[in-house]
Amino acid sequence: MSSINAKEYAATAATPVAFLGLGVMGHPMAGHLARAGHAVTVYNRNATKAQTWVQEFADSRAPRHAATPREAAQGAQIVFCCVGNDDDLRSVVYGANGALAGMAPGSVLVDHTTASANVAREIHDAAKNLGIHFIDAPVSGGQAGAQNGLLTVMCGGDAEVFERVKPVAMAFSRAFTLMGAPGAGQLTKMVNQICIAGLVQGLSEAIAFGQRAGLDMDLVLDVIGKGAAQSWQLDNRGKTMAADQFNFGFAVDWMRKDLGLVLDEAKRNGARLPVTALVDQFYADVQLMGGHRWDTSSLIKRLR
Repeated sequence: MSSINAKEYAATAATPVAFLGLGVMGHPMAGHLARAGHAVTVYNRNATKAQTWVQEFADSRAPRHAATPREAAQGAQIVFCCVGNDDDLRSVVYGANGALAGMAPGSVLVDHTTASANVAREIHDAAKNLGIHFIDAPVSGGQAGAQNGLLTVMCGGDAEVFERVKPVAMAFSRAFTLMGAPGAGQLTKMVNQICIAGLVQGLSEAIAFGQRAGLDMDLVLDVIGKGAAQSWQLDNRGKTMAADQFNFGFAVDWMRKDLGLVLDEAKRNGARLPVTALVDQFYADVQLMGGHRWDTSSLIKRLR
């Protein structure tokens, strides 16, 4: 049985697709595409993970794995991608064995990696020169959102191409929204990460303060969660922060990578991000404490 939770899918015609990258996000996202009835070919740098994925979804529409991104992309109308960073993205897109080398004119490359806006624009231009379309589409919702098919997806690209992709991508999405021109999806994800950084730091200070004051923090969080202090972070991370539990969720290393993209973009566009820069350094402190893979809510560890 698949670990993918049940979900009602909108009726869409079966589409040949590829999915490049089967990490904690890509594995379930590709699985939702298979469960929705699409013919999915997967590629992963670690071939064993690709083979395991095919076995897990063997009862879907003839899933298969490919040895290279190029091979996976051949015959696909849409190629989805979710890898680690700009360099990882370039490694699966470009070159003789890259996805673009296997894609037909008129097909669409959709990138779910949280990457820079610059690389999104770069790949858009490279794809356009080959008659291939590109959508930058970073996601929010974490591993749980990917597993439950409830990701929020922020897209940049051409409206007509976006509308072609949306019915297929809704297999793993709760919202799939066009934000603007190429790169706009990545810029929107940066706004998302700026918000999260500030919220988690504020929540960390609040919980640490309440514990020092001798309050029952579970009760406090229940109460303030019904008022103006309510947030996703409070609802989903408040009590685990109070209990000193961090072995889940979005890792500190990933957040630092994302905040690095934010701060680089801020240098380019002149935005002032004093709180974000400070929280990024706080996350560096958590890394020094050994918390590279702790959840981002581990910011509170600095205050204990």
